[in-house]
Amino acid sequence: MSATTQHIKDILALLPESPGVYRYYDKEGTIIYVGKAKNLKKRVSSYFNKQHDDAPKTRVLVRNIADIKYIVVGSEEDALHLENSFIKKYRPRYNVLLKDDKTYPWICVTKEAFPRVFFTRRVERGSGARYYGPYAHVNVAKTVLELIHELFPLRTCRHSLTPETVAGKRYRLCLQYHIKRCRGCCEGLISVDDYARYIDAVKQILNGNTAQLSDMLMTEMQALAAEMRFEEAQVIKERYDLVERYRAKSVVVSSTVNNVDVFSYDEDEGAAFVNFMHVKNGSIVQSVTLEYKKKLDETAAEILALGIAELRERFASETREVIVPFAPEVTFEQLHITIPERGDKRKLLDISQQNARQYKIDRLKQAEKLNPEQRATRILTRLQKDFRLRELPIHIECFDNSNIQGTNPVASCVVFKMAKPSKKDYRHFDIKTVVGPDDFASMREIIYRRYHRLVEEGQSLPQLIVVDGGKGQLSAAVSSLEELGLRGKIAIVGIAKRLEEIYFPGDTTPLYIDKNSESLRLIQHLRDEAHRFGITHHRNKRSKGQVVSALDAIKGIGPQTRDALLRHFKSLKRIKEASVDELASVVGASKAQKIVDSLLKSE
Repeated sequence: MSATTQHIKDILALLPESPGVYRYYDKEGTIIYVGKAKNLKKRVSSYFNKQHDDAPKTRVLVRNIADIKYIVVGSEEDALHLENSFIKKYRPRYNVLLKDDKTYPWICVTKEAFPRVFFTRRVERGSGARYYGPYAHVNVAKTVLELIHELFPLRTCRHSLTPETVAGKRYRLCLQYHIKRCRGCCEGLISVDDYARYIDAVKQILNGNTAQLSDMLMTEMQALAAEMRFEEAQVIKERYDLVERYRAKSVVVSSTVNNVDVFSYDEDEGAAFVNFMHVKNGSIVQSVTLEYKKKLDETAAEILALGIAELRERFASETREVIVPFAPEVTFEQLHITIPERGDKRKLLDISQQNARQYKIDRLKQAEKLNPEQRATRILTRLQKDFRLRELPIHIECFDNSNIQGTNPVASCVVFKMAKPSKKDYRHFDIKTVVGPDDFASMREIIYRRYHRLVEEGQSLPQLIVVDGGKGQLSAAVSSLEELGLRGKIAIVGIAKRLEEIYFPGDTTPLYIDKNSESLRLIQHLRDEAHRFGITHHRNKRSKGQVVSALDAIKGIGPQTRDALLRHFKSLKRIKEASVDELASVVGASKAQKIVDSLLKSE
């Protein structure tokens, strides 16, 4: 037994059965993982008592642990907050990582005799200023700020307006005063109390209390109108209309839902997304989404708990009710957890989940825009998982038969590489060994011919073959692969047209894929492209056959004359439209007259 192993065993033997936070160190003394536990002994011991066969990343982590340190706390919630603090401080290699590289916008109301209201990205604690937000988008914050400055004549200058500087007339009136956007605070033309009433109304808007502000403005407007002060009443009415327009644009859920936090969760293979919304007086006043980079096999409940702790701490939330899609891993004290099934709270949760999902989609689109191959790899990885393929299907080929009432039977083969058509590799096949409309025999022939040739020429084989058809066409294709000795080397599936079922060799029950799945859309694209390519070839062949038969039926017109006419006039239609003299210039007067007489007779 190594010294490290014995050291770990000694620590495990002494671990308390209490809530706490544990830290794993590697042999260099670097923190590589931080975790929380309701029971330190059980949680930490589980890393070393299990094989972790289904969690390869956890196995790697355990192999690198050289030392363990822990801190005992009073509750699991305290452990969660301490764990979150350690992760942000040390950024351990194997911990879920909060990807938060931007500073959100806030609206600041300063603490002065004549407060300023402005947009900022820096929160300066201790200044006495009040910060509202954060806002998920800059445009939202600026829209709110524009509303405030349209409603109230607030100062925008940065002068230090104390009672002394105002009394001493240190500053002069600026343009904002002359265009009636400011009441002249710098020269004391508005009292501190009157200005404070503007600021109180501003705080109501920033707190989401726009309904109360509307009622207050309506009351004031009616009182002024009753006193025949119509010009002043008109000013108040314009402010009232602005507030009402702003309320109409904001997301109002229900007046019965007040002062709650809403959290939702979404994820993909490498990241998790937690959306937070704060609802006050029935309106959504905050909405932010955090992205976590997954490192180990973290559960959704674990990451949701991290998100709740992080966001409530960041925004200093004091709400006592939290709406979530499922229970978080941690039990939060003095916090009521609601998992709604219906009603207004369910609608709120749906809005939050929609925002988390949209954030995930936007991040994915942004990444794929920077790296176009990433999208193709993601789709093919999804296809590999859905179809249980051994290899990533970088090279896919799809086959389709085409005939009309048994005439001119043809087949098409389209090739996709990295989920995109490779048109230079498309191939047409004229069916040679099959008489009549026998799709199964036709499929057997073209599959054999295609891959017999690829093997003979030493060309690369596809990772997946798609056959347009159900069990019959698939069985015929499989028999050709078996004859060539390729049955176990190439995966093959069939797609039936009626319900888009996917058939696998030897499996009577088809696979039904979600209609919105990218895997199914790729297979449909392959099938549709094979059908289009096959139909085009069939039409061309049928058209050429009609031309040939029409000219061959004329007595005295042989293959050389026919080919000369087609080379010159390009089509049967142009030959029919040509005059005798035009035909004579190509084949001579005698043959030209025979052609005209025969074609006119046939019509």
